[in-house]
This record gives sequence, structure tokens and C-alpha cells, in this order.
Amino acid sequence: MEHNVDGQAIRDRLVETRGMIDDAAKASGRSPEDVTLVAISKLHPAQAVAEAALAGQRHFGENYIQEALAKQDELAHLDLSWHFTGKLQSNKAKFVPGRFDLLHTIDKLKLAQALHKKLSAACAPRQDVLIEVNLALESQKAGVAEQDLPELAEELLRMGSMNLTGLMLLPPFDLDPEERRPLFARLRELRDGLEVRLGMKLPVLSMGMTDDFTQAVREGASLVRVGTRIFGTRPVRT
Repeated sequence: MEHNVDGQAIRDRLVETRGMIDDAAKASGRSPEDVTLVAISKLHPAQAVAEAALAGQRHFGENYIQEALAKQDELAHLDLSWHFTGKLQSNKAKFVPGRFDLLHTIDKLKLAQALHKKLSAACAPRQDVLIEVNLALESQKAGVAEQDLPELAEELLRMGSMNLTGLMLLPPFDLDPEERRPLFARLRELRDGLEVRLGMKLPVLSMGMTDDFTQAVREGASLVRVGTRIFGTRPVRT
């Protein structure tokens, strides 16, 4: 079922969101160019993505593989960068090679192994990935525990089919945005420590969403994942 899309509203909200990102970056002594806005378009129609693209938005995030592939095919005429930001099941890894510029949610060795197998079989270019960290140790959420992060990172790099570019965080929803700042700061610290351990740069910190992206930017986010603020209320998944 196609939903009505208010293109002007999407474009206006994009301008407002970018302005807030720019202000937060400058307030923390960073350049606005250091922060990439990933518009989370899950459950919104392809037309909404196209309207955002008209306003210069290039990066889009999707959480469901089949929905993402359908939108990619429909919008193949546009120069867009697609991010996978949802929980990836190992049995869906076969759909990833060649379709996403960045996978945000590697969280366990089993998934990394499944993805490595599919990437290798497809002779695909090295896949840029992030490791999702569960700092609050929420049982209902994905993400590797802090103490297990170095081992997963090292195993992933040994496979050779993936390019680890940084870390991702999804903090507890029941915390006030300001209360999430210590978690954002901790992810930055973990990234810095991992860079030293691995002897390589990990430039990407994917953290911050609609209600806390300014706090995340102030703590070092390089990617913010914003959906509702841009596209409006998300349709119900059917």
C-alpha cells in the first residue's frame, strides 16, 4: 500500500535537521562536514526517498533486507548510498554482497563468518562494516559486549573480506537524551582504544537518532541515523 508523500515537508525537515547537526558539530569544535546524515527510510515508500534525494540527501538506511533491495531496484537511476542499519540474520547474509555501502550491525562471530562466506563466494569487493556494541548490556538488543569487542574485531579482520571502519551504538530508549551522552562518549573511547590495539584508523562512529542525534554529534558521532524527524511518523509494518 502506497502512502501519500509530502515532498516539501520532507525537504523542509531535512534542512532543519542538517542545521541542527551543523550547530552541534560547531559547538563541539568540529566541522559539519565531519558528520554524515543517514536518513532512515525503513517502512517509508521509495517516493519518500526520491523526495529526500531531490534535496541533496544521498545516504539512506534500511532495516529489512527485502524492503531495501526493492527500493534499491526502484531507485537505481539515482546516485544513492545505501546503509543496512537493522539486525541482519545469518541466513540473509547472501543478499548483502554488492548492495550496501556500509553494514552497521555486525555483532557476533557467527554473523561475520556467514557474511565472509557469501562475500567470498560472490568475489565481492571488501564490504565496509561496523561492529555494533551493546554498552548497556540490554538482553533484548543486539550488539557485542564491551569486553568481547577486541576479539570480534580481530577475528573479523583476519577474514579479509570485510573492511572494519568503526563502531555503532543503539542506547537504551528509556534514557533521557542527555543521559545517553556518557554512552556515546564511552563508544568513542572504545573506538580510540581499538585503533591503538589494531594499529589502524576506525573513523566511523554511528550513533544518535531522531531524539538524541545532537548529543551524539557533541560526543563525536560521524554518522547519525535519523528517520522520523525527516520522513514523519513511520507506517506500520504489515
